[in-house]
Amino acid sequence: MQAREFIGSARVPGGEELTLYRRGGDFMIVLDRNELMSSRMSGSEEALANLTCERLRGRARPHLLIGGYGMGFTLRAALAALDGTGQITVAELVPEIIEWARGPMAALAAGCLDDPRVRLAQADVADVIAAGRATYDAILLDVDNGPDGLVRQANDRLYSGQGIAAAITALRPGGVLAIWSAGPDPAFARRLSRAGLTVDEVVVRARSNGKGPRHVIWFATKRVP
Repeated sequence: MQAREFIGSARVPGGEELTLYRRGGDFMIVLDRNELMSSRMSGSEEALANLTCERLRGRARPHLLIGGYGMGFTLRAALAALDGTGQITVAELVPEIIEWARGPMAALAAGCLDDPRVRLAQADVADVIAAGRATYDAILLDVDNGPDGLVRQANDRLYSGQGIAAAITALRPGGVLAIWSAGPDPAFARRLSRAGLTVDEVVVRARSNGKGPRHVIWFATKRVP
């Protein structure tokens, strides 16, 4: 097997160190011994975008907030699913993630960050959400490992009752809070329901060919008054 080539590392503010490796044409971002992201497995990140956009069908000029650029799979899928009038804000906390996207992973990024529909905020998505007031038609969170985080303890606030309330405030009526997770979390699903959201839990595969580990996406819809 071809050896992994070290490309770079990045310290997550208030958290752990991430390392970018390349093996042949594949990239992987690793935390300690955990492979957080891989260019070989994009299916569930793409599903996060595609299934959200399906739920927004018929909305004029939808505005999406994507929390966590990662390897850009969710952003590229959302751009493909939206028409030319949509708008996407991407919040990414780690500057090196964007540097890698524009540098060694530029071919994988395929220019998505330069699309005129995209605005990049190099910030904590929790802060971007907190600043919103009926701003977004959908908030898509692929941050850390989901509610059971690994990378940064401060990410837990996104999944707390207070974090969910902030997301509800930032969403327009009928808007969707879509949350990716590496696995099921019944307590978190109940927390979404107790916040007054209509919750749909969907199991998706990690790979775009329908294989690989099972991941979970919650689609929590803000009720229309």
